[in-house]
Amino acid sequence: MRRLHAVCSIIPPHIYRHIAEHGGDDDRRRARLALEASAHTRGQREAVAGMRAFVDVRAAQAGRQRAVYDAKRKRALPGTLVRGEGDKATGDKAADEAYEGSGRTWDFYSKVLHRDSIDGRGLRIDSSVHYSVDFSNAQWNGRQMLYGDGDGRLFNRFTVALDVIGHELTHGVTQYSAALEYHDQPGALNEHFSDVFGILVKQHALKQTAKKSDWLIGVGIFSSAVHGDAVRSMKAPGAAYNDPTIGRDPQPAHMSNFVKTHDDSGGVHINSGIPNHAFYLLATALGGNAWDVAGKIWYVTLTQKLGHTADFQRCADATFTVAGELHGKGSEPQQAVAAAWKAVGIEISAKVAAGEKRIPIRRARPILPPFEPATGGAEFPTDSAP
Repeated sequence: MRRLHAVCSIIPPHIYRHIAEHGGDDDRRRARLALEASAHTRGQREAVAGMRAFVDVRAAQAGRQRAVYDAKRKRALPGTLVRGEGDKATGDKAADEAYEGSGRTWDFYSKVLHRDSIDGRGLRIDSSVHYSVDFSNAQWNGRQMLYGDGDGRLFNRFTVALDVIGHELTHGVTQYSAALEYHDQPGALNEHFSDVFGILVKQHALKQTAKKSDWLIGVGIFSSAVHGDAVRSMKAPGAAYNDPTIGRDPQPAHMSNFVKTHDDSGGVHINSGIPNHAFYLLATALGGNAWDVAGKIWYVTLTQKLGHTADFQRCADATFTVAGELHGKGSEPQQAVAAAWKAVGIEISAKVAAGEKRIPIRRARPILPPFEPATGGAEFPTDSAP
């Protein structure tokens, strides 16, 4: 069975495990519940991973289509509709941030990459805020977005970071394109592409060049009680946080420090630091807006070149091929792509570098989860416990 999704969440399990071991009584209880909820979600996603016959039939309409629901601290989805496309602000910060953030993400994919929503066919973006009790995460669950309010001690509400919204919605883009499996190197690439386009959504919204960006994912998610800048750093993997309760950022920036582990689905949130750093090096070497050249190379690679089992080497070779196709063989962008991957310990394959082997277009058939109408059905039990 192909494992498209395990737990596509912004907060990785190793943070919860560290909290469960080193936090206070309430912190440990919430961390254990978060890990249990993740295991429950993993089972559901793997159960639907083999169901190829289902098609999401939500009607596509011209232009942005968004719907935000209030889960009211329960797990029944989607909850009560509080804001639809074109509606006025609700005054609920989480609901309005989810609405605006999904709009910013839609605009980025539409204006920069000419993609019509997450699926490329105008899919409405549904979001549920105030999900469960003390839920300290944000997730793309294969059908929609879920946002927790945080625990009020270590984590703030998860709609506060635009790059987190862009990151999680990009898991949907991957689902509908390369369908990268969510384990080991394919899973790390899944997380990597979400970090890339999450940061590009933020840069585009703020009109930031590559050199002006902080290259941090999840600024504002941690409360002031946590010693850390963000959840991840693409500029300096391993330096995003160092805190006695949540632990120390374990991401490597080079293949020489690749982490072999069975945890975190084979280290998907950990080893993604390696390709993340390669993209940062490329974007800053090229200068200007990161989405103009580097971002488009990565987008074509994700949507046209990679299959569901792609590893780091395959991704490196594909980005090199795409850079040549878009900008010419031996062009500055192509040379910069090779240099960026080499800097993190991955050489472009000799035949690909020599032009003897090209990476063909590969249009992966996405695995679509079963569709439940927005007006009914509950994905999770309807109790109010996290």
